[in-house]
Amino acid sequence: MKRFLQVFFFLILSLSPIFANDYREIKQILLKKDEQKKILVKYGSVEKLFKFRWTLYKNGGLVIFKSYDKIVSQNMLYLRHKNQSFRLELKTRGADFFNVPYLLVKFKEFNFETKEAVFDLFLSDENMQVSLKYLENS
Repeated sequence: MKRFLQVFFFLILSLSPIFANDYREIKQILLKKDEQKKILVKYGSVEKLFKFRWTLYKNGGLVIFKSYDKIVSQNMLYLRHKNQSFRLELKTRGADFFNVPYLLVKFKEFNFETKEAVFDLFLSDENMQVSLKYLENS
């Protein structure tokens, strides 16, 4: 029985990286209130602009405005809550795109001294289809 458990745990630990979601690119971004971050998303001959900013931090919640591919939306992100991030699919789902590349934006912390929000950006792109260009803040 002991030998069986050793083999079982070895298999679980050796196969876990296969099922883990590896992010191709991880970047940290600092934004002040109403400071907009622009990211140019390129795949194939297509270029799309992703923009986001935050406008209000109250009671641990951060109000985010985002725009991508002519779709504008708003999110509320919290530090001590399940809703710490939002996921943005970078390509439309098609017949040959089961795992579409996406960008995960996570609210990491709020610095009260500088009044800046800290975000981590994670790019998931298994087929290496997408490239990101971080444009200057405006």
